[in-house]
Amino acid sequence: MTPVGLRADGISHSFGALEVLSDIDLTVAPGEVTVLLGPSGCGKSTLLAILGGLLAPTRGRVVMDGTPPPDSLNPLTYVFQDFSLLPWRRVAGNVSLVLEGRLSKVECRARVAEVLALTGLSEFAGAWPRQLSGGMRQRVGIARALAVRPAVLLMDEPLSALDTPTRMLLQDEFSVMIARAGVTCAYVTHNLGEAVRMGHSIVVLSRRPGRIAGRLRLDVPLEGRSGEDPMLRAAEAELWAMIRSDAAAAAREIGHG
Repeated sequence: MTPVGLRADGISHSFGALEVLSDIDLTVAPGEVTVLLGPSGCGKSTLLAILGGLLAPTRGRVVMDGTPPPDSLNPLTYVFQDFSLLPWRRVAGNVSLVLEGRLSKVECRARVAEVLALTGLSEFAGAWPRQLSGGMRQRVGIARALAVRPAVLLMDEPLSALDTPTRMLLQDEFSVMIARAGVTCAYVTHNLGEAVRMGHSIVVLSRRPGRIAGRLRLDVPLEGRSGEDPMLRAAEAELWAMIRSDAAAAAREIGHG
């Protein structure tokens, strides 16, 4: 068994006459977080859907390199903006939903306990979703995703619906969870600070049609990263230089420039 990574070769995609992505070559390295960053409408979420097999590209292909672990129930698993929790199930019940009928009751309870501990939710196992803050509900979503022991975790702006203080806190928490879970991750965001806190590799997409406009490598462990780190601040400034003109053009297109 070898760790799983993804490789996109020459990916282009159009919705009818609208070209969204053009000639994307991309590697999501095993055991790392690859961040997809770019202005609104650049095709980040479309590219993530193609990487995850939810959408077939107009041209090109996606290759999975490596072998998922034998106890993985889903090789690729998504986390979206929407918490998607069932209000009539408690926290443990929401997490166990993806395991029921696939593991024995004993195995299911053990795995739920494991991911609740990993995500800091053990004491909230019996809580109802309505009793939790937005940040806590998104942690339940992460726990549910990790419960299937995915080889690759695909995250589509999972923190964008949260207020700024909660989002910044969860950036730190999510980076630690992902590092400790040891999964490969593709992470979509439009937030520069989030990109440098979460990513080993950051891929910048241009405005539509999305092309790779730049890449940045951060060889710093995820655990212990700080927004005050001068190196990360410099990386954020470098990313802004890459994205600034496209971000301004995108803002003008939607009437905010």
